[in-house]
Amino acid sequence: MARQYLKKATLTAQSGASDVSEIVTGILSDIEKGGDAAALDYAAKFDRYEGAVVLSAAEIEAACAQVSDKLKADIRFAHENVRTFAQAQKSTVANFEVEVVPGLIAGQKAIPVDAAGCYVPGGRYSHIASAIMTVTTAKVAGCKHITACSPPRPGVGVAPAIIYAAHICGADKILAMGGVQGVAAMTFGLFGLPKANILVGPGNQFVAEAKRILFGRVGIDMIAGPTDSLVLADKTADPLIVATDLVSQAEHGYNSPVWLVTDDQALAETVMDMVPGLIDDLPELNRENAFAAWRDYAEVIVCADREEMAACSDDYAPEHLTVQADDLDWWLDRLTCYGSLFLGEETTVSYGDKASGTNHVLPTSGAAGYTGGLSVHKYMKIVTWQRATREGSKPVAEATARISRLEGMEGHARAADVRLAKYFPGENFDLSADE
Repeated sequence: MARQYLKKATLTAQSGASDVSEIVTGILSDIEKGGDAAALDYAAKFDRYEGAVVLSAAEIEAACAQVSDKLKADIRFAHENVRTFAQAQKSTVANFEVEVVPGLIAGQKAIPVDAAGCYVPGGRYSHIASAIMTVTTAKVAGCKHITACSPPRPGVGVAPAIIYAAHICGADKILAMGGVQGVAAMTFGLFGLPKANILVGPGNQFVAEAKRILFGRVGIDMIAGPTDSLVLADKTADPLIVATDLVSQAEHGYNSPVWLVTDDQALAETVMDMVPGLIDDLPELNRENAFAAWRDYAEVIVCADREEMAACSDDYAPEHLTVQADDLDWWLDRLTCYGSLFLGEETTVSYGDKASGTNHVLPTSGAAGYTGGLSVHKYMKIVTWQRATREGSKPVAEATARISRLEGMEGHARAADVRLAKYFPGENFDLSADE
């Protein structure tokens, strides 16, 4: 049975994207040349904010005081879960050494980058959780300096809850600046900040384009497009739970795709009937985003069986993948392409987005086919080292000389030759590339 589309998207994340490269390139160039003053000019233009850019300790304390004890407790809970998971991730990368051949020892070291720049969106929604996800993982990785950057609201500044989250999670500096100018400030080391070695965190299309352009000068977590989510559901799934989960992710933005893949047409039809009512019940901004996302980007697909469902999901390589189906272990073993996986109705993408511990900065637009999401490892350089005794160096030098000459790289060969001549005087070696 071929996949049957009960609902087919009229747009995709790619077709809905705007070409903003020229605009972003111009802003980055202006700020690199003009420094702090140029960044402040763009902040006044785009953020419409002229308050303090680098928050002082007193300003951070004042903002934290505005956050309720209840919200503080929730942020601390989420922070602890993310930190626990990040510490477990870090433990999977170990320094080691191995004797490759007698007398030649090679090793690996994991070294955190010095400075991390964490972008925390604050436009449509105040992304408290993004501060937790990005700053906590950088701190656990061992970065020496962490800057959290978030767009301020006109006349108000950065949301106090974002400031509190960034502060308790370990940000060394908090920057009240958004968009391309915020990314540029962290990259170029403006306002007395160290130059970032890596930029992480979600953002709008301008932030994503800035990171793409700057990649190479700095590391980045990924180039993120609109968030996307896929639900795999069989006849055992609760249609209300499935429909609610789809709507919950569609509210991210007008161009956020959500997909339902099932082998039960009756379930699919029930979910499609439920979704419009659930969208109508949302607050205005959320409703507008979810309505447009469902209308233009959502798809509902009926497959023959669970194997075809899994193959379909892997083809989409969703950022978020939920399984509400029987035999969860089978799905865990079978599925291969996703940013983060949520097994069973007892968990949901919203948990991962906010507080369960796994990171919510994830690959979008099919990138889960080749990469995972933000983790402690993104902030760490896996480097290698070696040392050798003279005897250990001997067979490696011989092989190196011959391979180098076969490749036509005589300089490389002579770097091996000179060691053999020094360490083993009077001994003859066949170092030619001849058969």
